[in-house]
Amino acid sequence: MNRLVLGAVSALLLAGAGMFWWQGQASTEASAPPPPPMQSEMPSGTPLEEIPDEDGEGLQGGALPPEASAATREEKRFNRLDRNRDNLISRTEVMQPRIAAFRKLDKDGNNLLSFEEWAVATSNRFKKADSDGNGNLTRPEFATTKPKAASKPGCKC
Repeated sequence: MNRLVLGAVSALLLAGAGMFWWQGQASTEASAPPPPPMQSEMPSGTPLEEIPDEDGEGLQGGALPPEASAATREEKRFNRLDRNRDNLISRTEVMQPRIAAFRKLDKDGNNLLSFEEWAVATSNRFKKADSDGNGNLTRPEFATTKPKAASKPGCKC
């Protein structure tokens, strides 16, 4: 009986504390200053013909900003693994995203697929790609690790 009463009292206290906190947040936001009024970019008397359009005609000042260069698929893949942006991929950077993949494979958590067995395969792949043996992959070395495209089976009609 005491547990029931103690539970009900603690639930009421938590609900009251939550309401007190909620009201405190609401009053803080209500007393915030209003946003500054928006200023129009074009004077109200500007005719529509003088407003620049999407291809840049009518712009005053410099030319349009330069187009962003598109990175190749290999550059994107390299940059995903190069976490510290030093243009080198260390063994640690290669192994980091694979830890989550290992945990996904070990559904029941009994470690029947040991990490050492899995890491040996990844480490051997890294050693194979690291042609100069310095423990880092350069961009050309990394390009050798590109996954092979799966061949599409022909139609079985």
